[in-house]
Amino acid sequence: MSVNDISLSGGLRSALANLQLSALLQTRTTERLATGLRVNSPIDDAAAYFAAQNHRSRAGDLAALKDAMGEAIQTVKAANNGVKAITTLIEQAKGLVASARSATTADRVTLSAQFDALLLQIDSMAGDASYKGTDLLTTGTTLTVTLNESGSSTLVITGFDGSTAATGLNIAVAIGAWALDASVQTSADSLDAALKFLRTNAQSLSSNNGVVSARQDFTSALITTLTQGADQLTLADTNEESANMVTLQTRQQISIGAMSLSNQASQSILRLLQ
Repeated sequence: MSVNDISLSGGLRSALANLQLSALLQTRTTERLATGLRVNSPIDDAAAYFAAQNHRSRAGDLAALKDAMGEAIQTVKAANNGVKAITTLIEQAKGLVASARSATTADRVTLSAQFDALLLQIDSMAGDASYKGTDLLTTGTTLTVTLNESGSSTLVITGFDGSTAATGLNIAVAIGAWALDASVQTSADSLDAALKFLRTNAQSLSSNNGVVSARQDFTSALITTLTQGADQLTLADTNEESANMVTLQTRQQISIGAMSLSNQASQSILRLLQ
């Protein structure tokens, strides 16, 4: 042993080792209390860390799908709002037809003009019932909703023509300003058929909306389950860690005291040998 080497007694070495261990454990406990996590890296618990990462990653993917489902629901709601507004206008048009049945020829001209104006408003509403550029009251419009991460489960919502055209509501204009009773009846019949067509397609939209809403609720519940699973694998018990901190601080104080006593004993022996 060189003249510069320091010789430590067994007691001092043991106390120093305990002090170093306490400091290491105290650092770990401090990190757990600061982050709230028992597992902060693969070093802490590789199996738990990577399992939790997988849970959180899947939850993130599902959250994106849930957002897309929410957008799909808003698109259907926009179409349903259009259907409600168009239904209101059709009811108004039926009122004009009812008035025309007993009106004079001159009054029929005025009523027929109002009727045709309502049809233009119906067409306008059908073209404006869009959400983020998707209008389900337009022929050929489809909305595909992805329901799971793999994309193997989807729902295709098909739009329909909500205008007064022959491909849609097929409402006849006030032919000849309703000069003939037959033309009034034609308009009345086309309005009844339009309401039936509208209600049938609205029911289809509502049914699809219910499916997407149910799937959105399911996805929310699954995200919660995955998040809770990840938390159970990684979260620290703050009560337990707080108790550990108190214990480690006490152990540290004891180790320091033991080192002091051991050092005093060594000095006493040296004095005796002098």
